[in-house]
Amino acid sequence: MKDKKSEIFQCGKEIFKEKGFKDTNISDITKMAGIGVGTFYSYYSSKEELFLDIYISENKKEKNKILESLDVNKDPVSFVKEFMTRTFDAMHSNKILKEWYNRDVFKKLEKAFEKNPQAANESMRNFFVNLLKQWKEDGKIRNDINDELLAAFFDSLAYIDSHKEDIGIQHFPEIMQYLVEFIMKGLTDKGGSE
Repeated sequence: MKDKKSEIFQCGKEIFKEKGFKDTNISDITKMAGIGVGTFYSYYSSKEELFLDIYISENKKEKNKILESLDVNKDPVSFVKEFMTRTFDAMHSNKILKEWYNRDVFKKLEKAFEKNPQAANESMRNFFVNLLKQWKEDGKIRNDINDELLAAFFDSLAYIDSHKEDIGIQHFPEIMQYLVEFIMKGLTDKGGSE
């Protein structure tokens, strides 16, 4: 039984990478997997559920790859600049993760993440938010900004990144580097918290 689910997963991953979420349908996946549509529904309730499983897997794989290549003990400004650069690179180079920027898919993913605490716990965002909280406790960043607002600073970077065409693509990735640097320098400036 696991072999069929694994085959559906692998075929779905391949087709989602090739066609994207919107243009992939269940019959594409079942045809490649050599199974009937009914068999698909024995393992997944929808295309969205399969995509979320694949997305979570890809997100975890990329997060681990990024973290293996970075030194968490670096100063917060340098670490975050490298972390954000590599995260945005991964989001743009991995066709599954890139679907996060598809507004229709994003809404579905966001709802699915809300319903699936494991998915949220495995995300790059969750790792980063927990790191910011730890730095706050350790006195490495300001403690006068609540955790939700702290996370929102960085969530806004993803929003800006998804609207780079509106801002002017010629300014990227430099604008992201400067924004990350400005945010982190502001957060590490202890004069602002006193």
